[in-house]
Amino acid sequence: MFNILVVEDNANTRKLMEAVLTQHGYQPILASDGLEALDVLDRKHVDLIVLDIMMPRMDGYEFTQTLRESGCELPILMVTAKEKPADKHRGFIIGTDDYMVKPVDEEEMILRIAALLRRSRIVNEHKLTVGQTVLDYDALSVTTPEGERTLPKKEFMLLFKLLSYPNKIFTRRQLMDEIWDMESETDERTVDVHINRLRDHFRESPDFEIVTVRGLGYKAVRKD
Repeated sequence: MFNILVVEDNANTRKLMEAVLTQHGYQPILASDGLEALDVLDRKHVDLIVLDIMMPRMDGYEFTQTLRESGCELPILMVTAKEKPADKHRGFIIGTDDYMVKPVDEEEMILRIAALLRRSRIVNEHKLTVGQTVLDYDALSVTTPEGERTLPKKEFMLLFKLLSYPNKIFTRRQLMDEIWDMESETDERTVDVHINRLRDHFRESPDFEIVTVRGLGYKAVRKD
């Protein structure tokens, strides 16, 4: 059973998240702000954090930054009423893994938690296997029955991201924020260029394809 730390200052929201997580087989651990959550992390094993932003004493941004600066790589899902692009950008830059805006769709939250836990295991193992295709995070290499190919870092990270969340649609902006770290010299067309290169590399792959979702972005579809 996975332990999910819910950091939320609203008591009713905490109770609701506790009930939803319990219903889906997770073990919720509750904290009312960032300082209390840090104390919990010192005492208990946690697999993932569901984190509000606007809280007293220590808000979600400061909490996330504190964890990342200490070397803690636990997956973090920010859940907040703040929905401006600048708020999301700040969250991703300081180290959150995913972001949801209140009011939260409970089913979507559970799906995102499952995806983040899966991704966390993949990153810890440093390998991702899709059919007969193996991505090695340390070597930036992709091995198929035809042989091994080393990719440029951004191409590899883009492919790793898409294949870690099969069938999930990512907008160009999401991919830019997470992979290019909001570098001012790049724009969203850079994503298209890298996607086209990946398609050229793996056009004949029997295991996956990268699909354009018109008006939205891209997703990876597994063939197995």
